[in-house]
Amino acid sequence: MALNLDYFYGRESEQYTFYRIPKVLFTDARYHSVPAEAKLLYGLLLDRMALSVRNSWLDSAQRVFIYFTLEDAMAMMGCGHNKAVRLFADLEKIGLIERKRQGLGRPVRIYVKNFILPPEAGGPPPETPPPSAAGQTSAFGKSGLPGRGQTARKGKSALPQTGSPDFPKANANKTEGNDTEKNDTEQSIPPSPPAVQPTGAQRQQMRMDEMDLYRELIQENIGYDLLLQERSYDAATIDGYVDLMVDVCCTSRPYIRISGEEFPTAVVKSRFLKLTKEHLTYVMDCLQQNTTRITNIRAYMLAALYNAPLTLEQYYTSLVSHNMAKGFDSQ
Repeated sequence: MALNLDYFYGRESEQYTFYRIPKVLFTDARYHSVPAEAKLLYGLLLDRMALSVRNSWLDSAQRVFIYFTLEDAMAMMGCGHNKAVRLFADLEKIGLIERKRQGLGRPVRIYVKNFILPPEAGGPPPETPPPSAAGQTSAFGKSGLPGRGQTARKGKSALPQTGSPDFPKANANKTEGNDTEKNDTEQSIPPSPPAVQPTGAQRQQMRMDEMDLYRELIQENIGYDLLLQERSYDAATIDGYVDLMVDVCCTSRPYIRISGEEFPTAVVKSRFLKLTKEHLTYVMDCLQQNTTRITNIRAYMLAALYNAPLTLEQYYTSLVSHNMAKGFDSQ
C-alpha cells in the first residue's frame, strides 16, 4: 500500500543532508561484482569519515579510520546479523575497506579505501561510442542545428550510445558528454561545508547527533549491557562515567586538565576510546575502597579514567602479592 507522504514546498528541499554513493561503483566494470546493498553500506562508511576527520582519528601513518559496528550496519541497513557480516565481507573482498582488529575487547578499526581506480592497462577508453554504418543518419532527418540530425564529422552515429537504432534520438541525453550533473559525487571526502551556515537549532542537533555516536561507541567498548548486568547497583556510577567520556570526546576545548596538568584533547579522547569493561570495573573498585573525602569528583573521575590503562595491571599485581603474603602469614 502506498504511503500518504507530503510534498516538499518552497526551499524545504534544501534543508536535508544526504548520503553519497560514488557513481564509479556503478559505472566501472571492476565494481560490477559488488552487490548494490554493499555499495550503499560503503556510502554510509564514507559519511562516517567526516566524524573521524573532525576528531583526528588518524593512525601513526596519518591514515583516517572509522568505527562502524555490525549493530550500526544492522540498524541503518535494516538487515540481520548474517547479512551485515556478508556486506562487510563483500566490501573487504573487493578492497573498498580494510578492517584491523585491536583485540582485548576493543572495537575494530575500519579503513575506508579510496574508490578511484586507475584506467585498466591496455583497455579501450571508457564509453567509446560504436562506429556507425556508412551513410546512416539520425531518425530526425533535417535539423537547423549544426552537427545534429546528420552523421557525425568522424563518421560516428549521433544515435543514443545505448539501445538500438529503433529508439529516436530524443531519448539520448548524453549526460556523460554534457556534464549536466551539478552535484558531483566523485569529490574529496568529507564534502566542503555549505555556503549557508547552520542555524542555532541545527548546530544543536548536530552536536546531539555527535554525542549519540560517541555514546554508542563508548558503550560498545566497555561492554555496557554486560557491565550493567554484573553491577546493577552501580548503574548510576556507570552512566556517570559514560557521560563524562562523551562530554570530553565532544568538547571543542584544545586541552583537558587532568591532575593539574594540561593534556591535548585528542590524546585524552584516544585514551578514553580505548577503555574497556575491565578498566571501568577497576576504577569503580578503587573508588569504593577510597576512604578520603573527594572535593572535586569530576576531576577525580577524569584522572582515574585517564590513568586506568597505566595503573590497572600494577594494581592487580600488587593485590595478588598482598593476598599471597597475607595467606602465608596466616599459616
